[in-house]
Amino acid sequence: MTYTLLPTFGTLFESLWEFLSSGVAITIYFVILFLCIAALIGTVLIMIREDDKAKKASRLSEEGGYADGVESVDDDDDGITSRFHSLVQMDRAYAAYRAPAYDEDITLIDMCRNFRNYAAANLGLYYSEEDIRRFIAGIGVSHLLVMQGLSGTGKTSMATAFGNYLNNPSTVVSVQPMWKERSDIIGYFNEFTKRFSEGTLLKKLYEARYTDEMYVIVLDEMNIARVEYYFADFLSQMELSPANRYLEVVSDTWKDDPRLLERGRLRIPENVWFIGTANNDDSTFAVSDKVYDRAMIMNLDRKAEEFVPLKNDGNRISFTHFRELVRSAKTRFRLSDEMRDKIRIIDEFLTDRFRITYGNRIRRQMEEYIPLYLACGGKEIDAVDDMLAKKVLRKLDGLSPIVIRYSMDEMEELFTSTFGADNMPSCRDSLDRLRRNAQ
Repeated sequence: MTYTLLPTFGTLFESLWEFLSSGVAITIYFVILFLCIAALIGTVLIMIREDDKAKKASRLSEEGGYADGVESVDDDDDGITSRFHSLVQMDRAYAAYRAPAYDEDITLIDMCRNFRNYAAANLGLYYSEEDIRRFIAGIGVSHLLVMQGLSGTGKTSMATAFGNYLNNPSTVVSVQPMWKERSDIIGYFNEFTKRFSEGTLLKKLYEARYTDEMYVIVLDEMNIARVEYYFADFLSQMELSPANRYLEVVSDTWKDDPRLLERGRLRIPENVWFIGTANNDDSTFAVSDKVYDRAMIMNLDRKAEEFVPLKNDGNRISFTHFRELVRSAKTRFRLSDEMRDKIRIIDEFLTDRFRITYGNRIRRQMEEYIPLYLACGGKEIDAVDDMLAKKVLRKLDGLSPIVIRYSMDEMEELFTSTFGADNMPSCRDSLDRLRRNAQ
């Protein structure tokens, strides 16, 4: 009798190999691969949906939320199909907006005094009267204020404290080193989800269009990336009249786009200020002249001494009232003819010796800043000192040290003969710095 032996191990291996390399097995492989890819895509879609839900424009503490009188938005599915989910939510929420009561009798001097006391009494932040005047006068001139100085002197703290003082908390945008374009700061349209990823800045700009509040957006460590790259659109818009300042968000129009989006553009509201903090060290980029010339500059080089503050709970100041205070100050106060002649002397010296002068933009800023500084309770010569140091003498930084070295004595003598030996401390500090750098 003949018996059929069981297949040997080698025979089984050969049979298995033939099957694994067959067309049927390869088809199975592709099916499994397709299922894995489909599962991965599904997981990504779920994560994107959850992320969109988390970004809804509800009252979030870190962003300051909606203004008073606006109900918070429910996080449940609300049926919005627009590509601008959060902005459409704001349209709904602000349909029943009720403006709060504002402090309409406050003056610029009151504003400076109350803000200084508020920061000290409520936040433990101490600033000198001169720094507070420079801050308030600066935002009266430009909607872009650059605060620079040593780390730990309270640059970001002052900007955020001002929003708290106004009862409309500041929005802090942490600038990232890789930012290079507009989409990095306002958001972008996602072709995969067909939704616009709305950045915090875009949502705040949209919200500000609905109210008369004063909004502060802090660009924290703004020069960790090149400001003239990611902020280029805003810098260009500042050259236009307020009615013509439009930010292009998208290049087309959909029927369910937000109410205030006009042909894909959002008009930049006048009641928003950008306050950038800048550290000058090896990890940051130098702020370019394009930014410096358009912005007001504030140096915080030292901490102020502590004082006993008066209790203050802040003031609710409308943008309309603040704008009227600015206009009134420019009417009541003027740069004196005597001071104008002194500034001309400095300008002529710098032009003849270094071929450096300042243009119409800086000249206009001087004409606006000095009246505002006076309306805040300061002195004319202190305002001139501040502007010459920040806007004019800083232009000498790029010159050859040899050229600077042989002109320092004459420059210091000129400032003494023109303004007096005991005046212009900021300009003298700038000259001392230039002298040290030239040695």
